[in-house]
Amino acid sequence: MHQPRRRDRRPARRVSPGHAPRQRLDLAGADVVLVGYFSAKEKKLAELMASAADELAARGAHVVRQIVQRRGVSHGGVRKMSLPFSSRTLLSYGKVREVAEACEQADADAVIFVASLTERQRRTLTIMLGRPAVGLPDIESVS
Repeated sequence: MHQPRRRDRRPARRVSPGHAPRQRLDLAGADVVLVGYFSAKEKKLAELMASAADELAARGAHVVRQIVQRRGVSHGGVRKMSLPFSSRTLLSYGKVREVAEACEQADADAVIFVASLTERQRRTLTIMLGRPAVGLPDIESVS
C-alpha cells in the first residue's frame, strides 16, 4: 500500500548549474575523454567539439576520444529536446556505459563534458566512470 509522504521531510537542496563550485583539475599531460551533449537543432556541434578539444589542448590535456550524445533525433525526443536524458547523469544510461568503456580502453585520466554539470551529476558520473568527471566551464586553471 502507498505510504503517505511525511510532512516534516525537507525538500532536497538544489544547486543550479551556474552556481556549481569550480573544481581544480590538473590537465597538464592528462589523457581525457571529451563528451558533448547537444540537441538535434544544434548544427555546429563539430565546431563546438573542436573548439572544446582545442581549449583542452591549450591547457595541456590530450583528448583521446570524443563522444557525442544527441537529443531530439528520434520522433519521441523532439518534445524533450531542452531536457537532459537523466537529471542524475545528463546522458542516457547506454551512453554512460559507452563513455565508461572508452575510458577503460584509452586508460583516460578524466572525463570532460562540454556543458556544465551540477554537483550531483559530477558526483554520480565520477562514481559510475571511475575517474573525475567535470564540465569544461567548471574547470579552474591550475597555476
